[in-house]
Amino acid sequence: MTKTQHINIKNRRATFDYLLEDKFVAGLVLTGSEIKSIREGKANLTDGFCHFHRHELWVKGLHIAPYKQASYNGHEEMRDRKLLLNKRELKKIRKKLEEKGFTLIPTRLFLNDRGFAKLEIALAKGKKQYDKRESLKKKDSQRELDRIKNQRY
Repeated sequence: MTKTQHINIKNRRATFDYLLEDKFVAGLVLTGSEIKSIREGKANLTDGFCHFHRHELWVKGLHIAPYKQASYNGHEEMRDRKLLLNKRELKKIRKKLEEKGFTLIPTRLFLNDRGFAKLEIALAKGKKQYDKRESLKKKDSQRELDRIKNQRY
C-alpha cells in the first residue's frame, strides 16, 4: 500500500471573517476526477458555504479545478457536493443554524490516512468590522514580538 500525500487546503479567509465555534469533520461525495484534482492540491474553499436541503447537508461554492487527464466525463468545477455526517451531528448543526447569526463554512480540506477526502466545517458567527481590525492588530503585534525574539538569538 502506498503512503498518501499530505494535502491540507485551508480557508484562511474564514478565521479573519468569522468567529469559529464548533468544528466537525465530514466526508465528501466526489467523482474520480475530483479526488485526483484534490490530490494535486487544486481546490479553493474561500467562497464555500454549507446548507441543508431535504435533511442532507451540502457544500456550495467549493471550487475543485478540472483534472487535466480526465476524459470527456470530467467534473463540473463549482457543483454542489454532499457532505457525509451522522444523524446526531446533523441534528446538532441544524439546531445551531436556527439561532440568529450562525452560518456553516468549510475551513479545511484534507486527505485522511486512508486517502479519503475530508472537509472540516465550522459553525461560525460573522465578525464586525472592529473585530477584524482587532484581529489584524493582534496578528501584527505577535509578528513584531516574534521578529524581536528571533533577532536576540
